[in-house]
Amino acid sequence: MRVSKVAPAISYISFLALYFSFYTGSSTSSNSLHDDFIKCLHQNTNVYFPLDKTFFSPERNASKYIEVLNSTAQNQRYLTKSMPKPGFIFKPVHETHVQASIICSKKLGIHLRVRSGGHDYEGVSYVSQIEAPFVIIDLSKLRQINVDIEDNSVWVQAGATVGELYYRISEKSKIHGCPAGVYPSLGIGGHITGGAYGSLLRKYGLAADNVLDAKIVDANGKVLDRTAMGEDMFWAIRGGAGGSFGIILAWKIKLVPVPQTLTVFTVTKTLDQDPGFKILSKWQQVADKLVDDLLLRVFFTIAGNNGNKTVAMSYIAQFLGGKGNLMEVMNKDFPELGLTQEDCIEMSWIESVIYASGFSTSSPPPPEVLLQAKSHLGEVYFKAKSDFAKEPIPVLGLKGMIKKFLEEEAALIIWTPYGGMMDKIPESEIPFPHRSGTIFMIQYYRSWSDTEKRPDMRIKWIRELYSYMTSYVSSNPRQAYVNYRDLDLGQNGNNSKTSLKQAQVWGEKYFKDNFNRLVKIKTKVDPENFFRHEQSIPPLY
Repeated sequence: MRVSKVAPAISYISFLALYFSFYTGSSTSSNSLHDDFIKCLHQNTNVYFPLDKTFFSPERNASKYIEVLNSTAQNQRYLTKSMPKPGFIFKPVHETHVQASIICSKKLGIHLRVRSGGHDYEGVSYVSQIEAPFVIIDLSKLRQINVDIEDNSVWVQAGATVGELYYRISEKSKIHGCPAGVYPSLGIGGHITGGAYGSLLRKYGLAADNVLDAKIVDANGKVLDRTAMGEDMFWAIRGGAGGSFGIILAWKIKLVPVPQTLTVFTVTKTLDQDPGFKILSKWQQVADKLVDDLLLRVFFTIAGNNGNKTVAMSYIAQFLGGKGNLMEVMNKDFPELGLTQEDCIEMSWIESVIYASGFSTSSPPPPEVLLQAKSHLGEVYFKAKSDFAKEPIPVLGLKGMIKKFLEEEAALIIWTPYGGMMDKIPESEIPFPHRSGTIFMIQYYRSWSDTEKRPDMRIKWIRELYSYMTSYVSSNPRQAYVNYRDLDLGQNGNNSKTSLKQAQVWGEKYFKDNFNRLVKIKTKVDPENFFRHEQSIPPLY
């Protein structure tokens, strides 16, 4: 992320000092706050931390503070001037620093937020709209990855990105993969706490389904592995979302086999090429029933201009095998798409990761691009929502959806098919409950730039589209994916005493009946509700 440019430097720093005092109190009290915190950290850890590289505040190093705050935050909506800012940011370089952070935050009564990769859709990992002051514990310096091919596993620290994880696996083996997310800049720590799906979900399920062990710092500042935390807490952290039970330090994930040759394709059809939605309707009938080796998603985008605007439906596939076998599957089960040999591209698993990430297909970058911690999609302001389809959407419903979609420009809808392994794992196996009976998941996404005059109109539009889709998706509850967090679904109270009734509104949408078990575990492991945010799991009171 780029730092906002305000010149000259002296006026920039003066502006920041005035601006942040609005949120963090006077300079004296803020300075006292982080001075006390630093003193406490030194008292509770023997591992040295250089202040200029690990501790950032508007009073001490204003420009660097802003740079660090913006560095991994993916949604610019939560970096605007009107949004509350942390009193300071601490970037631990050792796990004992994380332990000390919890001990000191409790001792000093400081509310903290924890950030690993910053893809958090509603910014709850780096913004608090319910409590002030607050601070950020940024885990981006904890990014060690240890791949063990003989054990078919990998230990990865919370601050490492999905791209780094994939790259390090590919260094050791061309026939091992990991079923995590698509975008390389995802921080692995928070990503897996919500479930984490990607191109391998129909074959191997979610990343959370493949977690073997974990290291977490609990509300007492203790480091726990799977044995020490117990099976209840281990269950809760694999899909129960971040910021509720502790701070993830590392995950141990099972590696999965991938062939040396995979095949990908993108076939795009406009409304003129599928006027009666015959292709799209057939996709809904077969996408979750295709062989487990094939994931075939649909991306809806706006093509053309205002005078000749249409919707492009891109069918984007990854197949675990060669193009010959893929053609046999498609000709048998989905001939309506009209796939040809020329559409198919054979490549390695790591190359398919780059392809799925949205990089240029005409001149794809080398695998080292996955080591970039920042998103290649640039700085975006956005609002997103999610749904789960249990039945095919009829043509009448599709027409209405497309009509509404055509009202906008920089909008996106993604349909991701389920079936395969997602059908075979019980919905109570981990907190993520969206399993058997789901045909596909829907993500609605609307982005805009910083020059947008009326961003509220973009948010209003996506809410209207979501409302329109009500009768065509899951109900009682209308389900949502917690990694596409949506504060429209409801929020907790404005302090540590969260209302369970308030939380049930969104909790049942994300977790269905698993929400009740999450609440019981929360009550056991964090009864004082130290780890909390706008949609954290509340304890029973």
